[in-house]
Amino acid sequence: MQNIIEQIKKLEATSETLEIPLSQREYLQGKTNAFTNEYIDALPALKSFLDKKANESIIKITDKQKSIEEVLKIFKDEVLDTGIRAASGGHIGYIPGGGIFASAIGDYLAAVSNEYAGVSYASPGAVAIENEAINWLKKIFSFPETAIGNLTSGGSIANLIALTAARDKFQIKNNKIPFSVIYMSEQVHHCIHKSLRIIGLEDVQIRYVKLDEHYRINPEQLKEQILADKANGLNPFLVIASAGTTDVGAIDPLDDIAAIAAKENLWFHVDAAYGGFFILTSKKNWFKGIEKADSLVVDPHKGMFLPYGLGAVLIKDAKAVLHSNHYAANYMQDALSDDLVNDPANVSPELTKHFRGMRIWLPLQLHGIEPFKACLEEKLLLTKYARKRLIDMGFQVGPEPDLSVSYFWHPFVGDANAFNRKLMQNIHEDGTVFLSSTLIKDQFVIRIAILSFRTKLATIDSMLSMIQACLEKTKKEFAL
Repeated sequence: MQNIIEQIKKLEATSETLEIPLSQREYLQGKTNAFTNEYIDALPALKSFLDKKANESIIKITDKQKSIEEVLKIFKDEVLDTGIRAASGGHIGYIPGGGIFASAIGDYLAAVSNEYAGVSYASPGAVAIENEAINWLKKIFSFPETAIGNLTSGGSIANLIALTAARDKFQIKNNKIPFSVIYMSEQVHHCIHKSLRIIGLEDVQIRYVKLDEHYRINPEQLKEQILADKANGLNPFLVIASAGTTDVGAIDPLDDIAAIAAKENLWFHVDAAYGGFFILTSKKNWFKGIEKADSLVVDPHKGMFLPYGLGAVLIKDAKAVLHSNHYAANYMQDALSDDLVNDPANVSPELTKHFRGMRIWLPLQLHGIEPFKACLEEKLLLTKYARKRLIDMGFQVGPEPDLSVSYFWHPFVGDANAFNRKLMQNIHEDGTVFLSSTLIKDQFVIRIAILSFRTKLATIDSMLSMIQACLEKTKKEFAL
């Protein structure tokens, strides 16, 4: 026994170094705070995109200890100064969020306390905060109090939870799969297809409903397809609408689709990951019918400008979700309760549950809701401003967007796709503001997605100046 005690004490001398003393914590915090403050203050003047890869040899993990100064330098050089600067207001390419500082404080408190947000028995307060965030979302989207929800890592897992519930509600399994039908838009986010494949529905029949000139689902076409499929002995069970598509920011006619789904007994799912929070703005009426959905996905790390890693799902049928996710284990018997839906671990694939609620709960406590509403309204107006200025500069633009995603292209006489690809390349090489591209009916177009809370009027003016300079460069390269 004495030998064991001596070995334990010897190991303690090394293992206890993981508990950093107060003086060193203060030193590490001071260095980190100074670094982050300097970075945030410098953001407006920094390029939003750097076409540079990380040096893997520098970030390699070894047994050698490094100082906080060395670690922060590596972080700056190999993370912050490579690729897309996601925290920048100049990130207008993919769907940005921005990452408000208050959320970082929430994450810090969650990490330091290491509260487990999976079951109430382990941390009643953490689960209560998670559920309060869900209740807040129910109010925003007029979902009933009996609906359940979960804070996820993002829209992909949120959609997966919802689609799994729909699958189990209608018992789509075994030989029923090939005869079952799902209806959606070609503009649906690709995570929908990933989710269907993951949950074993790769072989269902997918109907892409015809879209109108604004890339929204045509309700009459949807109704006709459902009736035709039923007449042919198929099993329609799910229709998926979007409230803010990724490519063009379109909102499908939710109320019309809801009525069709209800009449034909289909599960109505709405993917509002990008656009959902615009319900808080002057666009509220565009979301009429979203409250009739059987399930809804929304991403606070987009429309609430939070750091990446926070999506949410709301579902009305608790029984279906519990069937998909709840499972009892002997070692968890102490945590069992009658209120199964109260525990996040019962309504999600995750058992190890990060305390994500702090990153939305704390900012709302500090800021209230008004600054978020103002930011969203601001992005709608910035999108209108950008489109008008681009037209004045000789570009053509897509149809008036429902939200804050739009696209444009130069009407080059000749190979327009090649010209706009080269323009996109020059924009990326410049990097002042980051834009992305997409294909619309085989046409190469440049896409703008205005959502970061740091994107301001000055940012858009800077973007337009960059585009003009890159346009002149591209014209010279094409000898115009």
